[in-house]
Amino acid sequence: MVTAAARTIVGMSGGVDSSVAALLLRTAEPGGSREHADPSVAGLFMQNWADDGSGDCRAEDDRRDAVAVSGRLGMPIHFRDFSAEYWAGVFEHFLAEYAAGRTPNPDVLCNREIKFKYFLDAARELGAEFIATGHYARIERRGGRHLLLRAEDRGKDQSYFLHQLGQAQLSATRFPLGGLLKRQVRRIAEDAGLPTAAKKDSTGICFIGERDFRGFLGRYLPARPGEIRTPQGQVIGEHPGAFYFTIGQREGLNIGGVRGFEPAPWYVVGKDVAGNVLYVAQGADNPWLQSSALWSEPAHWIAGAPPAERFACTAQTRYRQSDQPCEVSVRDDGTLAVRFADRQRAVTPGQSLVLYDGAVCLGGAVIAATDAPLEKTNDQRHLLHE
Repeated sequence: MVTAAARTIVGMSGGVDSSVAALLLRTAEPGGSREHADPSVAGLFMQNWADDGSGDCRAEDDRRDAVAVSGRLGMPIHFRDFSAEYWAGVFEHFLAEYAAGRTPNPDVLCNREIKFKYFLDAARELGAEFIATGHYARIERRGGRHLLLRAEDRGKDQSYFLHQLGQAQLSATRFPLGGLLKRQVRRIAEDAGLPTAAKKDSTGICFIGERDFRGFLGRYLPARPGEIRTPQGQVIGEHPGAFYFTIGQREGLNIGGVRGFEPAPWYVVGKDVAGNVLYVAQGADNPWLQSSALWSEPAHWIAGAPPAERFACTAQTRYRQSDQPCEVSVRDDGTLAVRFADRQRAVTPGQSLVLYDGAVCLGGAVIAATDAPLEKTNDQRHLLHE
């Protein structure tokens, strides 16, 4: 049990980032905050995915590394199994979105539903006031509000995945790595002799791991072969299931030379899941992939409300995208109509639109549809009224 003096529980993932976050909080080393230093900070390892017997999810290896780091730091560590909550709050939604032909972002839901909900509750049950993670983002208090800011290391910034957090979560959260570059984090870990100093960063989604994505998804969404067509309706191949593919995807189409077409790569430009048809066109920047406007599901605002009914800002429609200037209109039902200054490539329903004012993350929403040519053909233009 955490002592009454302990203020912070660090989410220990078994990676270098959470390891250094714990080190900085305990010692207030360079890059850490002396204001938030807590020598009695404890760790907590979350198991978010039940072992499926495939050997592809490295949760047990990560657990051992988290224990080793905690031992090195002389820090107590706790364990919680959130796999049932993850299944209900994240994975079932993930499957439903793919089945509907959309491309979800489970990392956004995992942060909202698991790391900053169940983890936060568990930390409070252990007597802590705050949680901390190894996310690359910053929190700043201005005018009585907590702001979520981009990390100093723009290449590692994770505010995109944190845009569903609100004032209650931010007021109880610490991001010790927000002011550091990744290379500085590695150096701190090496200098401290942490066993995770050289550990490779995890990529993708834990429950998929290093395995083939389509093979994994096929265990839950059985293959439904159908036609691959051009936007003009010409059949040029067969796919194993339209829901396995995402807008802009090139890999896995298995389209060879097609009579009457140049020998150029093909890209997914649309999906008709009900009709089980996949639409493709040639060229990475073909017109069928382009859109200049989108509309969203109801938005979440970090401050609790939008800055105005209509405003200019920048946006990302995918992780690590450069800032895209846009105009945002907030509708009466909380959904957004967004028009971009420049045409956008492969904006994908189901993914997250995240809005920024400079370095400040304002919030965001799930993309519902765009004005890309095939979507307009599907008679969704009426949703873009302003």
